[in-house]
Amino acid sequence: MFDWEESPDLNITPLVDIMLVLLAILMVTTPAIIYEEKITLPDGTKSSVVQKIPEIEIRITKDRKVYIKNSSYTIEEFADNFIMYAQKFPLKKTVVYIKADQVLRYKDVMYILKSVKEAGFLQVSLETNG
Repeated sequence: MFDWEESPDLNITPLVDIMLVLLAILMVTTPAIIYEEKITLPDGTKSSVVQKIPEIEIRITKDRKVYIKNSSYTIEEFADNFIMYAQKFPLKKTVVYIKADQVLRYKDVMYILKSVKEAGFLQVSLETNG
């Protein structure tokens, strides 16, 4: 028998599931799409040469030896020798990297940092693994 009072129920769950799957596919593939436009850059002047800014790398081992390139110093004699070594470099532009072993005392690393700053270098960085 047929009931005229009964209203039909719409089941939209499959439609929502399909739309969510399509949305997930769109979100995953959109970052992989690369839009590339061909551009032609203008030619620059080839007469100007960019000078490479010199760098100094200071390494401090766990037995308190300080190395600059192939030269080695003890921490106590580093400050005087570094001032003489620094005269070859433009002080304001040269970058100094300090690599210190992790078992060194804080006082030793700060002494090297202070010596480099007192020699006149402004761009000094302590390097880490990370």
